[in-house]
Amino acid sequence: MNLKGAIFDLDGTLLDSMPFWESLGADYLKLKGHTPPENIIEILATMSLSQAARYFKETYSISGSEEEIVKEIIGLIESQYRFKVPLKASVIPFLDRLYRNNVKMCVATATDHDLAKAALDRLGALKYFDFILSCSEAGVGKDNPEFFLKALELLKTPQHETMVFEDALHAIKSAKAAGLMVTAVYDESARRQQEEIKAAADIYLNSLADGMMIL
Repeated sequence: MNLKGAIFDLDGTLLDSMPFWESLGADYLKLKGHTPPENIIEILATMSLSQAARYFKETYSISGSEEEIVKEIIGLIESQYRFKVPLKASVIPFLDRLYRNNVKMCVATATDHDLAKAALDRLGALKYFDFILSCSEAGVGKDNPEFFLKALELLKTPQHETMVFEDALHAIKSAKAAGLMVTAVYDESARRQQEEIKAAADIYLNSLADGMMIL
């Protein structure tokens, strides 16, 4: 495969962080004295931090501005990204192979930019990426194809030679709608959607270790 560019999701693709994210919404609502709905994970699944803050404010009348709510949410997870969240299996060998093949790479994530940078730096992976683009910086969520087009514009690689690596179905669909090739990477958090994910993506990997064979 002749790749010139690669756009990587962070959580669930590079970082094994989805267990923290899955409990985050419920943890925040409990902190504020509210009982989270049983489907809180599904409700928040496609939202950026800013969108989640708006949801909490409008649905639960939580005091403070959306920006203040975002800061509170980040405070709950900051230590995880700075000190604890690990890489998923085979990430460094996979990134190193792409880097040595002169593939330009970036991270496109719903996670706060500074937290993403801190985690990747701690884990020795930051050096592989030209930049990190967060949903907040782009002004749109990953449910919008425009997000991936913004990443592509910054990466400056040909659209037909750029691959998106993602684990979440909604982001995979958006990347495809943006006209990009997509490799789906398995994550336990999306296990119930695997058949849909396989159908939507161009390539499906159980882990990035399997991806070494397609390079």
